[in-house]
Amino acid sequence: MRKYLRWAALAVLALVVWGTVVFVPLPSIVLLRFRPPRTTAFIELRKAKLRAAGKPDAVARTPVPLAAVSPSLVRAVLAAEDSRFYLHHGIDWDAVQEAREYNRAQLGRKRPKVRGASTITQQLAKNLYLSPDRSVLRKAREAAIASAMELLLPKKRILEHYLSAVEWGETVYGCEAAARHYFGIPCRSLGPAQAAWLAAMLPGP
Repeated sequence: MRKYLRWAALAVLALVVWGTVVFVPLPSIVLLRFRPPRTTAFIELRKAKLRAAGKPDAVARTPVPLAAVSPSLVRAVLAAEDSRFYLHHGIDWDAVQEAREYNRAQLGRKRPKVRGASTITQQLAKNLYLSPDRSVLRKAREAAIASAMELLLPKKRILEHYLSAVEWGETVYGCEAAARHYFGIPCRSLGPAQAAWLAAMLPGP
């Protein structure tokens, strides 16, 4: 009996470790409180595709603190991507319901337009740790990681990491690299029109 109890305890321990390190990478999320991630899953995927095509795998990315980001860009990105960012806890259930009703109304049309409801926190979770596939398991991990981020990180830190990780072109990642690539200026110097232009480049808006 003791033998079976030990095996059961080991199985539970293995499940807990898998859940807190693999399914939801809690240690990595905690580190985000103190420093930006060195890379992201999406950047590594892009690099692999570039190498497969025989191209250099260098990407432009310079993480910056939120204080070094133009307020115009912050407002434009929030308006375009997640207007209720400071009101939800990782998942915007109102947006989920709105998207469900909108997509249901598109059924039967020749060219239906599908609307998503991912928050900035969910997008950051996907960019950092996951892949672009749309499987149920991936969406479940995205929701779990986003919820953990909201519990462990301040909102401003989540927004800061998102702005420094999101793709703004095939090899351009983060707002600092985007500002310098498209306008030749640091991110803190972006004006309202430039900020709106960059926000419109993001997937979805």
